[in-house]
Amino acid sequence: MDNYEILKFLAIILLSTKLLGLLSRKLGMPDVVGAILAGLLIGPSMLGWVSQHEVINILAQLGVITLMYTAGLETDLKEMKKNGVACIVIASFGVLIPFFAGYIVSAFFFDGFNIYSSFFWECIFIGVILTATSVSITVETLKELGKLNSKAGTTILGAAIVDDILGIIMLTVVSGIENSDVQISIMVSKIFLFFIFCGVVGIIFNYLFKYICQKRGCKKRLVVYGFAFCLAMCYIAEHYFGVADITGAYVAGIIVKNTYSCSYILERMEILSFSFLSPIFFASIGIKVTLDGFSNDIIWFSVLLVVLAILSKIGGCWLGAKLCHFSNKDALQVGTGMISRGEVALIVANKGSQLGVLPSILFAPIVLMIIVTTLITPILLKILNSPRFDKNNEDTAKPEALCN
Repeated sequence: MDNYEILKFLAIILLSTKLLGLLSRKLGMPDVVGAILAGLLIGPSMLGWVSQHEVINILAQLGVITLMYTAGLETDLKEMKKNGVACIVIASFGVLIPFFAGYIVSAFFFDGFNIYSSFFWECIFIGVILTATSVSITVETLKELGKLNSKAGTTILGAAIVDDILGIIMLTVVSGIENSDVQISIMVSKIFLFFIFCGVVGIIFNYLFKYICQKRGCKKRLVVYGFAFCLAMCYIAEHYFGVADITGAYVAGIIVKNTYSCSYILERMEILSFSFLSPIFFASIGIKVTLDGFSNDIIWFSVLLVVLAILSKIGGCWLGAKLCHFSNKDALQVGTGMISRGEVALIVANKGSQLGVLPSILFAPIVLMIIVTTLITPILLKILNSPRFDKNNEDTAKPEALCN
């Protein structure tokens, strides 16, 4: 492939995502649905106009980092603190119930109930994949709907961080079976140290930004400094602490949120995200899809896996939210916002393949699950935030008692 072929790919991606995004809006759905469908349409599974390319993967990774960084810049910290314990409770139920649902349905199909069976750990790993949550799609949808700083929106973001931590721990446990060098206690300690590190860095960064604003008086540089800080936090989180890079990006956004120039930085970063990086990320999900490997023998397993992936996440998070005295409306929104597995599930599945605990034949059902959960999340969020739904479900409950 010629080096300049990537320029054609990027042009097709940007045009197709915008056109199908406009079509989605005409049909009453969020733009992000059109962007993902555009990736499916132009990708190898359908028209084949765009193939997987290293540059697209890199830009897509920058896209999700930028998306989570801007989400941090828009986060209402007071609302998140108020729902702090609720985030832990919701994420815990949102991890445990999908895990057991994934294991049970896999064990039923592949004789995984016997601990001595060769399929036992494969079924366990499918349960781990179902615990994953990718809120990138949810963030974009809530931003479109103007609900990112709502009670449900901030709770989803907070619960997603806890979900990520719990998912890392579960992945570490399974990895430790194949790799004796992995120690769970060290992994948990690293996660704890990461958030201590973030607190210290946040204080230092805040002081430096105040100094730059007061002494230098140049706002344009702050956008560069802020984004460089975001990328550095992503690298440090992933490389030194074993925490997902998107978590580092989100924490970086929260830290910059406390500076005087937050609104200026947010405005500039949203231009970069909306016009270039985010469309590439959403399209890349569809471009990566290959539907090879589907056979009649696993169709029913695939369908059941998709249904359980949706219901277990909604049910688990809804139960956690109701225990924290959320209204039915907010509890449903939180559960729905956590459905999407997206790139997180792909990363976990790839890790399972490397460890040898996930056979290639099971990739097809997982890919189908990722596609459906990614597409259905923004559609359901749109319905739950519609005026008709608001009218029939007035939010009168308050998050108190257990979760305050």
